[in-house]
Amino acid sequence: MSLFATLSRSVALAVMLVITSPAALAQLEPTDEQRQAAMEVADSLRYGHYADINFDEQWSEEAFQRYLDILDGQRSYLLNIDIEPYRHLESDMAEALFDGDLDDAFALYNRLSERHTARLEWLLKRLDEGLSFEFESDDRLEVDREDAPWATLESELDELWRKRLKNDALTLALSDQDDEQIESNLRQRYEGQLSRLRQSESEDVFGLIMAAASSSIDPHTGYLSPRQSESFDIQMSLSLEGIGALLQADSEYVKVSSLVPGGPADRAGVLEPADRIIAVGQEEGDMVNVVGMRLDNVVDLIRGPKGSVVRLDVVPAQAVDMTRSQIVEITRDTVSLEDQAAKSEVINIERDGKPHRIGVIDVPTFYVDFDAWQAGEEEYRSTTRDVAREIESLKKEGVEGIVLDLRNNGGGALQEANSLIGLFIDRGPTVQVRDAQGRIQLYGDTEAGTFYDGPLTVLVNRLSASASEIFAGAIQDYGRGIVVGTPTFGKGTVQTLNDLSHGQIKLTRAKFYRISGDSTQNRGVKPDIIFPSLIDPERIGESSLDNALAWDTVQNVQYRRYGSPENALAELISQHEERAKENPNFRYLERQSALARQLREQHTSVSLNREQRQRELEAQEAEQLSLENQRRRALNLSELDEWMDARSDSSQPEGSEADTANEDDKDENMPADRAHVLEAAEILLDYANLQGSQRMAKR
Repeated sequence: MSLFATLSRSVALAVMLVITSPAALAQLEPTDEQRQAAMEVADSLRYGHYADINFDEQWSEEAFQRYLDILDGQRSYLLNIDIEPYRHLESDMAEALFDGDLDDAFALYNRLSERHTARLEWLLKRLDEGLSFEFESDDRLEVDREDAPWATLESELDELWRKRLKNDALTLALSDQDDEQIESNLRQRYEGQLSRLRQSESEDVFGLIMAAASSSIDPHTGYLSPRQSESFDIQMSLSLEGIGALLQADSEYVKVSSLVPGGPADRAGVLEPADRIIAVGQEEGDMVNVVGMRLDNVVDLIRGPKGSVVRLDVVPAQAVDMTRSQIVEITRDTVSLEDQAAKSEVINIERDGKPHRIGVIDVPTFYVDFDAWQAGEEEYRSTTRDVAREIESLKKEGVEGIVLDLRNNGGGALQEANSLIGLFIDRGPTVQVRDAQGRIQLYGDTEAGTFYDGPLTVLVNRLSASASEIFAGAIQDYGRGIVVGTPTFGKGTVQTLNDLSHGQIKLTRAKFYRISGDSTQNRGVKPDIIFPSLIDPERIGESSLDNALAWDTVQNVQYRRYGSPENALAELISQHEERAKENPNFRYLERQSALARQLREQHTSVSLNREQRQRELEAQEAEQLSLENQRRRALNLSELDEWMDARSDSSQPEGSEADTANEDDKDENMPADRAHVLEAAEILLDYANLQGSQRMAKR
């Protein structure tokens, strides 16, 4: 149910990076344990998966292509002649899996390993011969080759890697490294990849084959090796001492997929979703380049004892060039229940000379202290209990409505989503769960009475997933309140973890459906009023994942509606748009989001001419800096000289929007975060006023 579970395909995909790093010269072969596990995985997929899978030639072709993508997604190592002897797997992959016949899949990996090893040795030889640091040619390097045809001649790949080597050197040169540093860093990178490749084991290859088979069905189904199972258990128990960031493989890079609410990275405010980590260092010593490193090895570097410091060299999500990185420091810590507990505040709004108070409750995750609950303790902590306590506090403050902030809430305990909905309705269904046989189980709130029946707004974003989507969808379906923000993640599937004779399999077993009958899968929950966001839905979210299960519907259930907010939407949207036009943060978000999309679409290749590359980079960053400084001028903030400085500057001087909107506001989050909260409060006040006017009219 957690976002970790939704994105833990990164654990399975982690091993992909074994392959973009070199392999061993020794020929790796499957073990008897792995052959047996392969047959068990095949049976689990056939008889246990939610989807009705037909293991025919079409499936075999998709699984084989997936395997090739995992092995050499950028078409950089293998030649067409290397693949031809194994083309029969396009029709035989399913049969091979059910028979435990992994020999040819291993043989293809071994061929890739030989090519990869030879290519790294080729790069090191170029370094031995001496690099030319004259970047004056008109060459350009294609950024993404996943759709490129397989090369037929070695010379084609030599030319590609000549450009890649030049780009690697130019990237470091643009980071103000001298010739000696550039050569040393590149040598360390390639030798490290070669060393890791030579340490590959049969378990790594087996993981790749299983990843190809499972991810061709859906992104949340996957095989976990014994080592990965142990890591999964540690992370699910939140006892892992680290930085509290969930990572996934993104080609040869490691990308931040989300932050654990209340974790060290979240508290530090130095990482954002889609940031790429290119090097890791401890508190002292050299940074280790992790480009091309397998994900689980990167995680091992980032882990460490509580209280120690890890340094990360990070390329921000909004950067369009890998040369623009910055080193951040995070103190490792554990994530406690207290760190994730619901908290509230009061937003002060002035309208027509009159003060108004709106309550905001931040709900980072759906949690419950299972140990205390199972022990029968009466005062155990849970999301519902803590939110109820905050509501009582806000009532005493005299608030006119409550905003429930579910942004970045990746889910958690389903029982808590159900019981939390129950605070705002008087009994009723909350979610439908459909299994592979089509049987539907209905969950709901069974307790009579409503704890809070006042005006309600739910604030969500792209990282609101799973249980958060169930809650937001139910509030929307019941007509109990307004949902605002950005479309949610779209995680509407349920996974179970089953033991195999060797390792475990995480299997998609069911789907969630709203009481209206709509699935939350793939599409997520669409807010009634949509806010601009810098999180790119093409890079983060269920719809961005390969082979995500489709959105669909089931029969709706009977339920009582508590209101008709849709009748007020036209007026609410009109009032919101009037404010947004005058809101510097909203204007910035809209323009920056459009600019980032435009730059990514244009960024299909990079120049290998230093002056041209510098000009292109400066032009792109000038546009980004201009937008940032327009926002800062409107908020009476000092302007920045460099666009990269915006990530590290969260100052809010007197006269800024946060001060004028709420004199008690000391929040130092990024402006987008605060702007969304403040506008959600404004919308709720509009809604409360409209409801009040309607009640007066009825009298």
